[in-house]
Amino acid sequence: MADPLEPLLSHLADDSSEVNDQTRSEELTFDRIVEQSLSDFGFWQFFQIFLVGLALLFDAQQIFITVFTDAYPTWHCLNHTICDPSASDICELPRSAWEWDGGSKGKSIISEFGLECSSSFLRGMPSSSFYIGAIVGGFFLALIPDDSLARKKLVFSSTFAMSITSISVIFSTNVWVYTSLKFIIGFARSQTWSYALVLISERVSTRWRPRATMIPFTLFVLGFMSLSGIAYLAQHSSWRFLYIYTSIPAIFYCIFLYLLALESPRWLHMQGKDKEAIDVLTKLSPKRRAYLESVISKLPLEQETYDQVPTYSIKDLFFRKWAFRRIVVVMIIMFGLGISYYGVPLAARDIDVNIYLSETLNALVELPTFIITPILLERFNRRSSVLVNTLLGGGSGVLCFLLSITGQTKIAFAFELGTFFCARIGFNLMAVFMVEMFPTRVRSSATMMFRQALVIGGACCPLIASIGRDIPSVSFAIFGIAMSCLGLFVLILPETKGLSLCDTMEEQEKRDQVVNTSHGC
Repeated sequence: MADPLEPLLSHLADDSSEVNDQTRSEELTFDRIVEQSLSDFGFWQFFQIFLVGLALLFDAQQIFITVFTDAYPTWHCLNHTICDPSASDICELPRSAWEWDGGSKGKSIISEFGLECSSSFLRGMPSSSFYIGAIVGGFFLALIPDDSLARKKLVFSSTFAMSITSISVIFSTNVWVYTSLKFIIGFARSQTWSYALVLISERVSTRWRPRATMIPFTLFVLGFMSLSGIAYLAQHSSWRFLYIYTSIPAIFYCIFLYLLALESPRWLHMQGKDKEAIDVLTKLSPKRRAYLESVISKLPLEQETYDQVPTYSIKDLFFRKWAFRRIVVVMIIMFGLGISYYGVPLAARDIDVNIYLSETLNALVELPTFIITPILLERFNRRSSVLVNTLLGGGSGVLCFLLSITGQTKIAFAFELGTFFCARIGFNLMAVFMVEMFPTRVRSSATMMFRQALVIGGACCPLIASIGRDIPSVSFAIFGIAMSCLGLFVLILPETKGLSLCDTMEEQEKRDQVVNTSHGC
């Protein structure tokens, strides 16, 4: 099959050729310029992806930080005549009979705010508040029109607000202030992942998109793993220091992000800022400078001004039948994946294995997915990859349940890792798939809805996991069945493998009308 860029390359190679305006407009589109200029994945493209992807590293630290700051600390007896750590209930002992290990009550919010005898609801309220803030923030921020704020500014403002609020947490005087600030943190960072993914996806070519989008996901996992190391080094300090150690580097990162990160060339183009868009492409790919300098003068002369360009928002995802169908299907699939991704590690306590070992292995098992996912995206269709993966993950969850109730815990744990592994790959696949299904004008809003479905699925996990207390490991069967059944909805979605990104809703509609063998918008 002929290279779809060949006419463009031939046109630029022969400066003496005379081409009328209509032919030139058909051949020389901004999408073709982006694809050609970014066809080589150079150092500066990698640097920009890494720079933006670091936002997810700090995001991961704030997501999982309560595992350490809100943990129930250990204690020991002072009066052994009435106190026995192995048998005594701390709430039935006089305060003079026991003491927190290390002699300090500030290692956790439980000890500092005197929550040791409070209800599980009150102790878990700060963590729940964080996720509620993320859900509320996700829906609220999704109402902002896609073209109202620059992609770079959205990543910066989200990360900066999260970091500043995280530092303010150290001034909490009681659990209610702490809970309120956790809600604000969750609200501020609710769409960091979405903003970063969209910005990265719009600055790489179709060829490199599968691999490029795995870089921020890898940094997210590394952020989770680095938090464990920071918490270990600060284990003898107050819980407040853990917020300081994670937030201050994040603020310095925001400064570098603001100064060094480049805007999305596609977003600039949609704002009528073609010269700035070309400048960004030149910085991303210096070797293509000559090509880009020659191409700017050959862009179509008649372009819409910014005021003439229609404005799109999240409502377009609901008022256009094809967009509504896609976003609903995507959210259904992501709900099933979210239940498994967040729920499987939580339910691992139902299997008779060391909890610290299980959580470490669940984190480590994510790393190979960032190598496997690009291979699947490059060699297989989007729909078949998601379908097979969800079926395998669901089957693994059911087998985990069956093996667990028969007492084969080690083999059951292997299938638990398999379910989590498939949930992560499914999430990676759907992230790229979703970006390719929606145009630039509403891509950010669609990504927010995608993320919201994942978080809502995660919010249901504690309830499902609690069922395992009465029927051991049955939650794994529920997670597996949900992943497989909801994964079948992928058959409704269109295939997008090998297609470049569209910019407007009209372009997306026109491309959807052509045969599946057509490439580009």
